[in-house]
Formats: sequence, C-alpha cells, structure tokens
Amino acid sequence: MPLLCNLHLLEAKNLRLAGELAAQELGLEQVDELVHAHQPLQYDLEAQQLADGILVQGHLQLTLECECVRCLKPFQYHLVLKRWACHLPLQGEEKVLVVNDCVDLTPWLREDILLAYPQHPLCKPKCSGLLIKQTGKMKTPVGSETKKVSSAWAALNKLKL
Repeated sequence: MPLLCNLHLLEAKNLRLAGELAAQELGLEQVDELVHAHQPLQYDLEAQQLADGILVQGHLQLTLECECVRCLKPFQYHLVLKRWACHLPLQGEEKVLVVNDCVDLTPWLREDILLAYPQHPLCKPKCSGLLIKQTGKMKTPVGSETKKVSSAWAALNKLKL
C-alpha cells in the first residue's frame, strides 16, 4: 500500500505520518545489480498544508543489502535521510495528482532514495578486493599496484634490443 497524505485531514491540522513502507512499494528491485532493497522503509514525517501546496519533512531510513564492488562480499548499507523535505504543489503546471482527496508520496520518496543510493558500494573503505591464487601462494589483490615486476615483464626487460 503506498504512502498517502489525506488533504481533507490536512486542512484541520498538520499530519504526522510514521511507520514502514514495504520495499516492493518503492519499486527498487531492478535498479542496481549490487544493491537490493528487501527490508521496509522506515519513515517519520510531518505534512503541513501551505497556500499553494504541501510541505512534507522528516526522517527516512532504509537498510540495503549490497555486494562490494571490489571483493563481492555481501554487507548492509544503512541509507538515512535525516532532514528529508519535499514540496508538493497543488496548483500550476507541476501540480501533484490528487485521487480521493489523497496525494501519493511514494514517487517522491523513491526518487530521493535513488539519489542517495551508494554509487560504488564498498564493504569497507580500504577493501583490497579479490585475491588471485598463483602457484599455491596468495598474490596481490586485483587492481592494486605492485612494487615487484611480474616475471613475464622481468624477462622482457632483460632483452637487449
């Protein structure tokens, strides 16, 4: 069920909206291969009516299941929007759709959550990545620079041309 704000109730006083919204309602399933939203969005919002629209502000929190881009290890990322705010115009070209005296806040929540998604999820800031096995000994991580020259290059450097 989407997160709805009732305009009729909002005319009398500010509304407090608190609870959880299922991750499926946000439509975040196929957004990123390495980031998955399985847990519900927790929200604590206050909506107030303005002369030309609605102001919604509050706190959003969502735990994401991620895979590290370097080592592919699964980890959790806590996406927190502490001072989230959204102005929804009720008049003009960009006015929001009102159905049965209600405005659906879900598309605006989804948009700002997507903007806060981790672009390059890392399990820890100094993750060294996957390790390569070579002749039974662990070598340097993939993508890191090495101080030693590999044996193939060392053989080429010995050539006198």
